[in-house]
Parts: sequence; C-alpha cells; structure tokens
Amino acid sequence: MLTCTLLVASLIAGLSGCGGPSSNPLSAKPYDAADQISFSGDGDENHRADPDKPLEVTSKGDDGRITDVTATDAAGRYVRGELTEDGSRWRSTVPLAAGAHYTLRVSTEDSNGSPGRRTIDFTTSSARKLLKVTFGPKAGEYGVGQPVTAKLSRAVKDPSARSVVERALKVDSQPAVDGVWHWVDNKTLHYRPQDYWPAHATINVHSNLKGIRIGGGLYGGDAKTLRLTTGDRIEALTDSGTHQMTVKRNGVPIRTIPITTGMPGFDTRNGTKVILAKESAVRMTGASIGLGNSYDLMVYWATRVTWSGEYVHAAPWSTGAQGVANVSHGCTGMSTANAQWFFNTVKLGDVVKVVNSNGADMTNFDNGYGDWNMAWNDWRQGSALAAGQRDGSTPADSARLRPQV
Repeated sequence: MLTCTLLVASLIAGLSGCGGPSSNPLSAKPYDAADQISFSGDGDENHRADPDKPLEVTSKGDDGRITDVTATDAAGRYVRGELTEDGSRWRSTVPLAAGAHYTLRVSTEDSNGSPGRRTIDFTTSSARKLLKVTFGPKAGEYGVGQPVTAKLSRAVKDPSARSVVERALKVDSQPAVDGVWHWVDNKTLHYRPQDYWPAHATINVHSNLKGIRIGGGLYGGDAKTLRLTTGDRIEALTDSGTHQMTVKRNGVPIRTIPITTGMPGFDTRNGTKVILAKESAVRMTGASIGLGNSYDLMVYWATRVTWSGEYVHAAPWSTGAQGVANVSHGCTGMSTANAQWFFNTVKLGDVVKVVNSNGADMTNFDNGYGDWNMAWNDWRQGSALAAGQRDGSTPADSARLRPQV
C-alpha cells in the first residue's frame, strides 16, 4: 500500500514539474488586442453603430484570429452571431435595438497561441420612426368577457413585421390561460383566450418592443404597461323566443327577468356581446334609427352592448309585453326595478348573449366587442405567428426566432 502511495505522489510531482503556468499560453494574462480587432462602429468617435446594419467584428492582419465574441445589451441579453471558420470575422445574425447600449467582448489568439482581449462599449443610433403601442381598456376591474386591445401608432402590413410586433406584446394572467393576439386591422390587435377569462384573475400586459427593429426603418417605441382584474363570471342569456333573460353568477342562475326584444324589422342581434358602458340616463330618439320624430324620451338604467345603440334598459311603457312579445326597436327592455338591478349587478366586460332572435348576427369588431362570436381556430388564424405553425413547427420553434436583444 505504501508503494502505491509513493508512486501516485511521484506522478503528481512529475506532472507539476513539466506543465507549469509559464509554459501554457492559454493560462497567460490576455494581451490587449485593440490593434488587432476592429468593429463596425470604429469609424465613429463615439463608438456609435447603425442598428439597421449587422454588427461586424474583424481581425486585422494575418498574425491572429478571433476565438470568441459576446455582445450584450444593458440588461445582459446576448446578441446571436456567427464566427467564420478561420476566425477572421464575426457577424450578428439578429437585429440590434435602436438607441441601446451594448458591451462587446472579443477574445483572440495570435500565431503563437497567446490569448488577447478587447472590450468595447458602444451605443446604437436612435430610431427615426417609432411604433408606439397603447393597450386597452383602462386599468381596472372588468367582466370575464373583456378583450385586451393594442392600438398601434402606425400601420403594420408586412407579415414579417407583424410577427415581430406580436412576439413583443405580452399578456400574462393568474390563473394562467393560453390566449392569442388577433389582427383586427393594420393598426389594431385584440387578445383573448379560447374561453372567457377566469373569474378573479389578474391580467398583466406589457411590450418588449422598445428599440426592436420592425422593418422599413421602423422601430418599437414606448408602451405603458396595463393591469386588469376580473370579478365574478356574470353572464346574461337573453332568449328572444321565450322573452326571458337569465342572469348567472359563476354558473349559478341568480335572476330570471321578463323582457322584450326587437320587433320584426328591428330584430335584436344574435350572438355574444360585451358590456361597453353604463349610463344611468340616456336620450333616445326615433331620428337616430330613421323613424323621424316618432319618439323622443329619456331612458334610465341603460347598459350599452353595441356602439350603434343597443342597450339593456328600463322600459316601463312596455311592461305588458315583457315576457310575452317583442315590441322594442332592438334594445332589450324590462321593468324599471329589474333594469336598475341589472345595471347595479353587471360591470364593463360582462357578457350578454342573445339567442333565438330573427336578427342578424353580432359582428366581430365594428360594433363593439363581438370577439367571442369567432370560432377559436378562426381567431388563431388572425395571428401573424399562426402562419409559422402551419408547416408543423411548434410555438417553441417560433420563439427561437425572436431576436435575443
């Protein structure tokens, strides 16, 4: 046993004697490689790089090569890039952010194998065209049917630019649910889950778009974060055939109300609507629906569900027809007591669904929030990212394409 111990000790001693630090160039202190390395911002005395162009690092001369490059922004996020096989050049493969600060660290090796290092701090030029995002609705508590909206300051038409924008707009909820952005038009997006939001959820909305290159000289600008919460799940099922409204809280019926809806020619729209506003008193006139001076009156406890003027409201003049016939000009009428109760029970974002009417279907976007009338698969196809998944790729594959800046 003693013999083995001495043998191991002698081997260790021998290795230490022939492999000391002075003979290993990789363990030597890196030399300053400033004279051997150039980058694409060297021509600017303030080390300012153009974010519209790739970042390039080049080895000068034939007596050395680049072995490694890291470029990070102020938050420590890496910029992906590719190094040529001969170590002569490194080039970024994702866009840089505009108006951002970066640190570039370049490792080199000379012809003798000695390591070199150059560290450079630089900034990118500010963007000339910015895309600002305004999230909606206003912060506060809403019903479970309230979509999240994003209004862009400029039109975005190109599919690849839309993908950049959409990846940067983030919606997180607790409890967590999966949702998708849908492009309503070139300047408007809506976000919703497959089903309504959970009751008593917290929804946080923010943008990672600031400084990111979108395309055509356009860069992401500021966006104020948004926090929403949901209350109880309130749903009002309006049955024009039975002339009854059933109001549910968290799936449990809490009130059944005799109602009247639109008469023939003024039929109430079928479909799911979201409460847009609550007005304790609103003036309604026949002229507003093409009936001249046929009526002009104040209506109380009015809950708006379309921008074109459909409400749930008190209609004391039609109590004899409520629960029996449809005699309104498109609104849902009920007694004053029931209308006041409904007004005080619901909140913006709660759901009103109309069935068994002879009216047209509620449109998706141009008359309020008809978002929930669109089938989930159709909704997803309104996402710019859905196109990248038709070829069998997964959401994780799409995420890898996101610029890591």
